[in-house]
Amino acid sequence: MALESFSTTLANGLTILMERNPDSHSFAAGLFVRTGTRDETPEICGVSHFLEHMMFKGSARHTWEDMNRIFDEMGARYNAFTSQEMTAYYANVIPEFTDRTIEHLSHLLRPALRQADFDTEKNVILEEIAMYLDEPGHRIYERLMHEHFGTHPLAMSILGSAKTITDLKRDDMQHYFDRRYGPGNTVLVASGRLEFDEVVRYAEKYCGHWVPAKAGRALTEPKPEVRTLTLKDAKLNRSYLMGLMPGPSSQDPRRFAAKVLADVVGDSDGSRLYWALVDNAIAEEADFGFYPHDGCGSFYISLTTDPDRVEKAWGIMLGELDKVAGTLTTDEIERAKSKIGSQIVISGESPLGRMRALGGQWVYTGAYRSLDEDVAELASVDLAACQALIAAYPLKPVTVVSMSPDAEAAKVEAK
Repeated sequence: MALESFSTTLANGLTILMERNPDSHSFAAGLFVRTGTRDETPEICGVSHFLEHMMFKGSARHTWEDMNRIFDEMGARYNAFTSQEMTAYYANVIPEFTDRTIEHLSHLLRPALRQADFDTEKNVILEEIAMYLDEPGHRIYERLMHEHFGTHPLAMSILGSAKTITDLKRDDMQHYFDRRYGPGNTVLVASGRLEFDEVVRYAEKYCGHWVPAKAGRALTEPKPEVRTLTLKDAKLNRSYLMGLMPGPSSQDPRRFAAKVLADVVGDSDGSRLYWALVDNAIAEEADFGFYPHDGCGSFYISLTTDPDRVEKAWGIMLGELDKVAGTLTTDEIERAKSKIGSQIVISGESPLGRMRALGGQWVYTGAYRSLDEDVAELASVDLAACQALIAAYPLKPVTVVSMSPDAEAAKVEAK
């Protein structure tokens, strides 16, 4: 039976988006909020991620033990995530728990934000920040985003810094929550085996009393300048390099060509960079990928190698990027399309995977998009589309950050 899509908006502004799949034996539901690090100020950087933790500390009705126990009693697969541009809270359960799932998600999204919980969880966040600072890949990524985006909000860390989290007050978090987590900035997404009328009825019952509020987002265009930065860490025994260059946004139709191009050039298995660098044992990792954002986007490169091979590996990587436009083939594009298309379809067969795709689409476009539309858009990508994309977004690193036990050995230049 064909998939059916439904949508409506409650009086308070909460959007409900559903895709019904009667052949499924479960359903997934989630609340997606169009807010993230990009919507913070530098003084409260990290508050969105901190709030993700606080959601599970309990509501006015439930304790933190209740928040997890109730999901467990339903046998739910549940989780949450925070990105630069959205936060999401979701569960995957069987249809008999439709009512209870939406009720519990509604409690999750209206946290008590108790001072004692806030103080305890602050220490957890600080430990998480310290843990990630021990990872070279995380450190270089954070610095790359900072250098590339500069004063643009995308430069800020999702976790925040030890200083911003230490200085953050419970009332600062409450104020941010009140501004950003209104129903007009939130969508309830559901996918799988369930009935739309029931979903709307439960959403009205459990979320209809939420105070109307809608938050905006300033879509300023980032203006990166060509720059390189070399970092030294004597404790390392490998060299790490990452670079960013402009690419299409999450709303740009060319994002499908960007995904295809990224697969051809830098997928972790079978790409041009894999054969040129990893298969030849010149680098341990060599990636090229695509980061679409709200109103803008980036291509990225990543390289991990022995410090003595940095210059050689970097030269090969740049050489591969330089020759893509003139050597790209239809066979490569078709192979990449088949791989990406399979991933889209396989993920779409799962209520959880489909729900996450629908939620992400709403955050960026405010609209429903079917699986068939995505597959058709991908299928339309051809050699001319990829060449036109490269003409619009030349594959030349604008910002490069390297880190090595020897700063001189890791010194490279953006081209």
